[in-house]
Amino acid sequence: MERRLVYMDYNATTPLRPEVKAAMIEDLEVFANASSMHEAGRRARARVEEARARVARLVGADDPERVIFTSGGSESNNTVFATMFHLGRAGSRRGIVTTKIEHPCVLNAAKWLEAEGFPVTFLDVDEYGMVRLDQLRASVGPDTLLVSVMAANNEIGTIQDMAAISGVAKAAGAFFHSDATQAVGKVRVDVREWGVDYMTMSCHKLYGPKGVGALYARPGAPLEPLIRGGHQEHGFRAGTYNNQGILGFGLAADLARAELDEYSARVRALRNRMRDGIVASVPKVRVNGHPESVLPNTLNVSFPGAEGEAILLSLDLEGIRVSTGSACASGSLEPSHVLLATGVGPELAHGSIRFSLGRDTTEAEVDYVVSKIGPIIARLRAMSTVSY
Repeated sequence: MERRLVYMDYNATTPLRPEVKAAMIEDLEVFANASSMHEAGRRARARVEEARARVARLVGADDPERVIFTSGGSESNNTVFATMFHLGRAGSRRGIVTTKIEHPCVLNAAKWLEAEGFPVTFLDVDEYGMVRLDQLRASVGPDTLLVSVMAANNEIGTIQDMAAISGVAKAAGAFFHSDATQAVGKVRVDVREWGVDYMTMSCHKLYGPKGVGALYARPGAPLEPLIRGGHQEHGFRAGTYNNQGILGFGLAADLARAELDEYSARVRALRNRMRDGIVASVPKVRVNGHPESVLPNTLNVSFPGAEGEAILLSLDLEGIRVSTGSACASGSLEPSHVLLATGVGPELAHGSIRFSLGRDTTEAEVDYVVSKIGPIIARLRAMSTVSY
């Protein structure tokens, strides 16, 4: 079969949609500072506010002014935890409850608060990556300040029961935050139905530019600026507006909202086609994540007897771009903390690959990947000294 170039790392980042790129290039002519009061500045500001309304509509927010533009998901998440730091120092509630499978920016922000004397509970998850609601209920009480649970996991794609988790947090009087970076634009998100106080988004996950994201904070939810300075974003986030990035975010959000149902159905069918093809062609594999409550584009598979980095590099030689289930940190290969939390052992976690599909993925690309993965795993297993 002729070598193809296949991108299946959409959870890491997505290509810029042509419509978004064209709009951003056109907007370069509207170069004025959106905080300026002259006519050119007012035109730039109007585009920022139109984009804000578009992002708000994507997530079901009736109050666009509570969508705060940031540089991305990490800044948004850190803003929430910095807010909790200030609230905890001034009040009696200091407990933080999160999970063992959060994105590193949430885990490290929680560990920072822990080092500052805040009691932090890292919840277990079941074999599918779902939060154990009984443990959540037992961990949340009158001292709990914040519950932070990601809506959909970036590695295995498991989607949490957001309304149930929110209900537990609210019953205890705690704030509820969700990193919804991977969910927004892939599945239906509604801040009202989810009952979130804070929710994180990032534009480059939905075919928009890098370097721009947003934090939704419900009306009345306290917010402490992470970046101090001017009056931008109602004083919640200082800095000159990233006009082109924000405009791109707004258009990408509008397109994602219009195409959500079609995208979800088509990409889920491709994901299931790939899953079934891999299971049929490669013996003794493990599909990670929830079998049903899972992102339509995400497939995480463990291949016993083969090492993840070797699989990734072998696929790369065939033109296939994927992500390994292991993370490279400080020069040493460590097993995925997400897979370990679901009960997957270190050896199996090291042999895991995340395939994340997107709006440009085709059946031909799926079939190409399936045709290549079988021989690659067979070759790597033949060289392995690990029994499987």
